[in-house]
Amino acid sequence: MSNHDIWVFGDLRNDRFFDYSLNVLGKAKELSGQTGGKTAMVLVPGKNQECLLWEEAADRCTRCGADYVYVLQHKDLDAPRADAMALMICEAVSDKQPGLVFFPMTQLGRELAARTSRMQNAGLIADCVDMVMEDGLMVATCPSWGGRIMARITYAEGTTLGFATVAPHGFSPSGRPGDPGSVEELDYSRLALPKGLKLLSYEPEEAGVKRLEEAETVVVGGAGMGSADGFGLVRELAAALGGQVGATRPPVLSHWVEEERLIGQTGKTVRPRLLVSAATSGAVQYTAGIAESGLIVAINRDAKAPIFEIAHIGVEADAKAFLPVFTAKAKKAVMRKLADDLACTVVDVSDSSFGATIKKLREGHDWTREALAQATGQTPEFIASVESDELSPSVSFLLRLARALGIDPGTFLRDEEKSAIRDQRAKAYAKRTQSYSYEVLTPDAENEHLRAFMITIESRKDHKPVEYKHEGEEFVFVLDGDLELTLDSRPHVLKPGESKRFNSEIPHKLKSLSDTETRCLVVLYTP
Repeated sequence: MSNHDIWVFGDLRNDRFFDYSLNVLGKAKELSGQTGGKTAMVLVPGKNQECLLWEEAADRCTRCGADYVYVLQHKDLDAPRADAMALMICEAVSDKQPGLVFFPMTQLGRELAARTSRMQNAGLIADCVDMVMEDGLMVATCPSWGGRIMARITYAEGTTLGFATVAPHGFSPSGRPGDPGSVEELDYSRLALPKGLKLLSYEPEEAGVKRLEEAETVVVGGAGMGSADGFGLVRELAAALGGQVGATRPPVLSHWVEEERLIGQTGKTVRPRLLVSAATSGAVQYTAGIAESGLIVAINRDAKAPIFEIAHIGVEADAKAFLPVFTAKAKKAVMRKLADDLACTVVDVSDSSFGATIKKLREGHDWTREALAQATGQTPEFIASVESDELSPSVSFLLRLARALGIDPGTFLRDEEKSAIRDQRAKAYAKRTQSYSYEVLTPDAENEHLRAFMITIESRKDHKPVEYKHEGEEFVFVLDGDLELTLDSRPHVLKPGESKRFNSEIPHKLKSLSDTETRCLVVLYTP
């Protein structure tokens, strides 16, 4: 190539994507050492507040090996847009004339690479997992034939400019700072941005999402799942087990799953306590990333598949037929454990507690607290208190959760257990909450429609940490002290001798407003 400089697109949309760019920059730094050229990071900032600040990003680039940082500015660029960004990158390439331009292998990176290579009438090598320089040309290693072989691909003879999308997980940032490490702003406001597109909405990914590498349970799908719909069975099992989804190279190349779910030599290494590997052949590129798992369960219809050589438990079966049965059994087992936890009088605050299990189920199904609250007829605050084990829900919550998960309650909860669970639940909740106590005034009516309680709330304390709701009606009569009854976030103050009746489906909670204990009679009617 006539110019030996190597550029890398720096994705400013969030930290995760920018880290991908730094990984690719590390490989570019290695290659530039062989060509005698320089490395440059190309940043295209917009006005979107969710994006990284380009000034801070540029500093990280130079510390991680960028000899130059080019910041492409346009006064009318608000949010990341592939069409507009490609136009600006193409203009910068024409001005500076690098020899190679790398894009991290994300959806945006793929689109930018395709657009800019076409606009420059240059070659594009896609899905590179490694690159070397041979006789002045870059030779890339890329998966081919659904990942069954690794092909070596290069550009046509005489090429002076080449583009590539690069898998970022196989590389790491360079430890050598850039030389000279300069930052240059290039203003391309003169360019007319493409018209006709309008950004309708923008929603950043939820912060704090558990990383695949940290998961205790991982379900991996391979090429044998057959299609995007088939791979959906992998997602369903992961959700049922409260785990994370992983994939081998073929599902990623087929776009059944996102790139960051790739496991193996060119992806991520996982060390879960449980790993379920469905329809994976067991190629060494994949097994290198799962070898340190605690328990490996492999499902494959080929008894001679290499995956069985490292599996602790092997199931010879068609994964597409086996996974639905496995998932149904897993859901029932989880619900059975939740029922047992409700009946237990000992408070468990471990990773396997009732609240922790609810949280894993919610996150496994990609539900927000608001979505789970709506599905179970509760409030988001109620769900938060359940997940933190501050509050023990009723059996009706468990039944509604089962329906939301598509599980027949009759398969895990017996009628005679419901009464016992309700009785034990009262004891467990009293232990979990220190600000109140109550006396059951109708001890023989656990299974009846009408029940009465004497509740004593400590001075200036809440009866329950969040608004709570359940089926039926409720009557409150204040005996001593001042009581604040909150109904659907609206407070009502009751003095001794005053009372109020209300629909229990309305979110409600009680609080003492006195300097001494507040006592009240509460009568519940449940259908």
